[in-house]
Amino acid sequence: MGMRFSETEDDAIVAEINITPLTDIFLVLLIIFMISSSAMLEGGLQVKLPSAKSTTLTKSGNGKPTYVTLSKDGRISVNEKEATEPALAQVIKDTLLQSSDKTVVIRGDESIFLGKAVKIMDAARAAGAEKIAIATQAPN
Repeated sequence: MGMRFSETEDDAIVAEINITPLTDIFLVLLIIFMISSSAMLEGGLQVKLPSAKSTTLTKSGNGKPTYVTLSKDGRISVNEKEATEPALAQVIKDTLLQSSDKTVVIRGDESIFLGKAVKIMDAARAAGAEKIAIATQAPN
């Protein structure tokens, strides 16, 4: 029984890394992230904002403002979370407590009644909002 201490060409260690499967995995992950990020942007209530000739961009203080969205069919959401009208002030208050910016931006469909917008403003003021703005879009 003899032991070999020398390496021949058949016993050489292959020191190559095959990166083809790794590249395939990265491409699949890239596609998954691209699809999921576009799905996240399309979430929330769909509203058609009213247009205004003099639209100016309101800069929020030191954070992201709280968005209250009112759809055409009367559904209300606060930062993409559904809310009911009786509990609206509490939901806005909880959201404002988590944010450093105390600005509330109302995004309402152009067909909603003024009374609903006033109720949202009243609930936002009761929740401690320092500034209230109404979102509009530039005319086409």
